[in-house]
Amino acid sequence: MTTENDQQAPASDDAHSTRGSYVHDGEEFTRDTAYIEDRITRDARDGWPVEAGRYRLVAARACPWANRTVIVRRLLGLEDALSLGLPGPTHDARSWTFDLDPDGKDPVLGIERLQQAFFARFPDYPRGITVPAIVDVPSGGVVTNDFPQITLDFSTEWTEFHRPGAPVLYPEDLREEIDTVNRRVYTEVNNGVYRCGFAGSQESYEAAYDRLFTALDWLEDRLRTQRYLVGDTITEADVRLFTTLVRFDAVYHGHFKCNRSKLAEMPVLSAYARDLFQTPGFGDTVDFVQIKQHYYIVHRDLNPTQIVPVGPDTSFWRTEHGRERLGGSPFGAGTAPGPVRAGEEVTPGHGA
Repeated sequence: MTTENDQQAPASDDAHSTRGSYVHDGEEFTRDTAYIEDRITRDARDGWPVEAGRYRLVAARACPWANRTVIVRRLLGLEDALSLGLPGPTHDARSWTFDLDPDGKDPVLGIERLQQAFFARFPDYPRGITVPAIVDVPSGGVVTNDFPQITLDFSTEWTEFHRPGAPVLYPEDLREEIDTVNRRVYTEVNNGVYRCGFAGSQESYEAAYDRLFTALDWLEDRLRTQRYLVGDTITEADVRLFTTLVRFDAVYHGHFKCNRSKLAEMPVLSAYARDLFQTPGFGDTVDFVQIKQHYYIVHRDLNPTQIVPVGPDTSFWRTEHGRERLGGSPFGAGTAPGPVRAGEEVTPGHGA
């Protein structure tokens, strides 16, 4: 995403500027949700068949929406079928760049910036260059950046390539409840922190703040007597909430002024988030250093100095959570994923 699907920074004379305008005076933040809606399916309904080795997932570790796709890919064991490209934590005025790779180029796509994949398919693409994005390797063109649909399709369309023991993250009998929970979590929490951080007036900020913490209180109550958001196992709903919660104290509490309380001060939600973090497939995808670098460096209208905070102490994420007493099993009848694939590990010292 531009910055997790924030508004795209306008082009400037300095092609490598990270400056963008994310706050507009007097205005409430409104997310641009016009994505490329093509889907990769078994029946190739949009011309894109599920096919091992054909596509590359581009997903920056810094971005919560992209982090979802990395988690689901790992939980389902899609590493052999779908390769992973990882841009760095910041982007210039044009798009995310592959500055962590040798020579600054993605080793599979051979491009320096994600924008090139969008332009390969849509030469005049007018919107923000966002992650996650799935790229068709043979053509070099983007297929989709519709992040809510991408993870659902991983669960329902890519089943032929799921690992033995892969969990069922979107079970048919729970889909209605999962969808209902996801809608509220998205509007009030996932996007709610951005409505606080990018509010252009005191009034819009306070309204967003109240909505965010009303929803967090609802989640605190919901999770008090059940281990997971829907049912007795991890589902898509838990993945979507986790990527916001794991960033809360590191960036949203201070940088986005979501400061009624830290996650660490919400006993139920913090225990729930630690439970997920300590589950294989979740915490081993989280890079706190890149997360902080992204928000504090890219959002220069919020943080003009670009100073990146040293804290908070991430050892919190490894502390006991006690959620096992509520029952449930993270993977149901399935099993945990194995070790992180070589070359896809979080940089030592960047996790918890």
